[in-house]
Amino acid sequence: MPADTPRIRIIMALRDSELPVNQLAEILDKSPASISQHLAKLRLARMVSTRHEGTRVFYRLENEHARQLVADAIF
Repeated sequence: MPADTPRIRIIMALRDSELPVNQLAEILDKSPASISQHLAKLRLARMVSTRHEGTRVFYRLENEHARQLVADAIF
């Protein structure tokens, strides 16, 4: 699952904090729709989870396993 570059970048962006789709889109310089599609696949793989705050949805890494996968792939 994380072999896709945008997904790796999403996981890297979520390493230290939870973020909403719009902020992830800004960080990755992609459209919110594109980021949402990648996040949906990461959710299906149980790599990210969500938290709702009003109308905003915040994404965070589900567990340490996702962080470790990216760290291993980079280093």
